[in-house]
Amino acid sequence: MTTLIIRRIAHMIPLLIVISMISFVLINLPPGDFLTIKIQELEARGDTAARRTIEQWRERFGLDLPLYQQYLIWVNSFLRGDFGRSFEFERDVRELIGQRLALSVTISLCTMLFTWLIAIPAGIFAATRQYSFWDQSLSFISFIGMSMPNFLLALILMYVSVVHFGWGVGGLFSPQYVDAPWSLAKFVDLLRHLWVPVVVIGIAGTAGLMRIMRGNLLDILGQQYIETARSKGLKESLVVYKHAVRVAINPIITIAGMMFPAIIAGEVITSVVMNLPTIGPLFLRALLVQDMYLAGSILIFLTLFLLIGNLLADIALGLVDPRIRYED
Repeated sequence: MTTLIIRRIAHMIPLLIVISMISFVLINLPPGDFLTIKIQELEARGDTAARRTIEQWRERFGLDLPLYQQYLIWVNSFLRGDFGRSFEFERDVRELIGQRLALSVTISLCTMLFTWLIAIPAGIFAATRQYSFWDQSLSFISFIGMSMPNFLLALILMYVSVVHFGWGVGGLFSPQYVDAPWSLAKFVDLLRHLWVPVVVIGIAGTAGLMRIMRGNLLDILGQQYIETARSKGLKESLVVYKHAVRVAINPIITIAGMMFPAIIAGEVITSVVMNLPTIGPLFLRALLVQDMYLAGSILIFLTLFLLIGNLLADIALGLVDPRIRYED
């Protein structure tokens, strides 16, 4: 297992470097840059004082240098904890993404927990009752969950919360707690608002994972060694949970490693509809205006989350399936 972990970490480093290079090039690929466009706007308005400030920025960040030198400057600063300065918001990138990234990670972890706690038991329940009323009902519900857009479900839940319960669930905090320091009251307020985005973002993933778990388990239950276990007189619950589920869950664990960054990056529409202070809308805005330091830093963190998620998934697979440990 130790060899497996070391090998995976060794693979992560060059992959992270390559992805950072590709990301930096893609962000700078469209013609012009943020400062060039800004200077043109200022010239059209005749604002020469602001233009001098922007020229100082260009010199400070080396934006007049070749692209590879800009990349090296950015990476060197990033490794020292200086993620650069956002041109659009005129604030340090670390300050901009700090709390947003923490809230995005919180929503993603809660969404994954919600998805697993519902999808896996529901998939097992449906597979062990194939073609029954409950199996068909769960299949019908899962198809609805996969086909319903997240933003539509968000609007429905917000309406139900306000009209029937009197709860305003837009955003993650009540107005009095938005800029307040962290306290027990603010944490409780966060929990009160958190359930709606978790359900909205997680419902489609729950439906999809349930279908995958059901299909995997049905395939395993039809294999020869399961029939052999049954013929030896083992209890059906022991056959299902000890022999079948343990193998059927392997693809689900692999998917979980990719779910974490996918949830963070894929929450943009839901965050806009529900006014969530997460990283998705900020990332979209940075890409639209070519705010390269902000967009590049967010991309690096998303890549890092993906690599860490895959590493944790590999470790979990090694713990669940001994064959993987022995092969590696």
